[in-house]
Amino acid sequence: MTKIIDGKQIAGTIKEELRQKIAQMKEKGIEISLAVVQVGENPASSVYVNNKKKACEYVGIRSISYHLPEETLEQELLKLIHTLNEDQSVNGILVQLPLPAHIQEDRIIHAIAPKKDVDGFHPQNVGALCIGMPGFISCTPAGIIQLLKRSEISLCGKECVIVGRSNIVGKPMSMLLLREDATVTIAHSKTKDLKQVCKRADILIAAVGRPKMFTKDYVKEGAVVIDVGIHRMGDGTLCGDVDFCDVLSTCSAITPVPGGVGPMTIAMLMYNCVESNVLQRME
Repeated sequence: MTKIIDGKQIAGTIKEELRQKIAQMKEKGIEISLAVVQVGENPASSVYVNNKKKACEYVGIRSISYHLPEETLEQELLKLIHTLNEDQSVNGILVQLPLPAHIQEDRIIHAIAPKKDVDGFHPQNVGALCIGMPGFISCTPAGIIQLLKRSEISLCGKECVIVGRSNIVGKPMSMLLLREDATVTIAHSKTKDLKQVCKRADILIAAVGRPKMFTKDYVKEGAVVIDVGIHRMGDGTLCGDVDFCDVLSTCSAITPVPGGVGPMTIAMLMYNCVESNVLQRME
């Protein structure tokens, strides 16, 4: 019988672990705070920001909100980030993406102090991941590793195929899987014979941003399927990059959408916030 990997339940366990750890830190007078910056009124961004605030409240992290108008200038945002970088009471800084078109995302990401970059997007943290040095890891790939480990899915020696080469998921995911002694292939829109490449995978990670693209024709019998995509369809329902119903009978385990990878991303953000406090106190 195919195992449905319950990301909501696993994320809840991680948040409960963090809640207890943070409570112990507070008893010693240690407070953790996260600055959350949103520019404009993107509806999806507002949902994500609210979910992050709720998670902060649950685990005991103080969240400080900065909701700036759509017309905010890039220099104004950079000035705010500089202020937050210098503020010793702020442990983590999160700038919600996407930003309005007139603001260069790369400049904003590069401006966040690496030691406060709890999203794990700064080039210094990405570089640290590549060479196995300490640093923040992008939350979605880190969450996927936790999903697999806590579901007792072995990675050592497994053939893993990641479809998607983004800086946020595909590339860091490959580094994390290599750390676990997996054999990794990154595929993408230009990959030849994509179905055959995917059918080699013991673990298939779908992160292309196309609803229900992956059918059973892409999946080896008994493979584990991790669906990173999330899409709202015309009838209001949510789906992933994987055609869940079509693939279900072929794979040995699969993440649902919603309730799979999504909750883990926020759980790992909370984890990074705790780590930011620990690392900053070691300086």
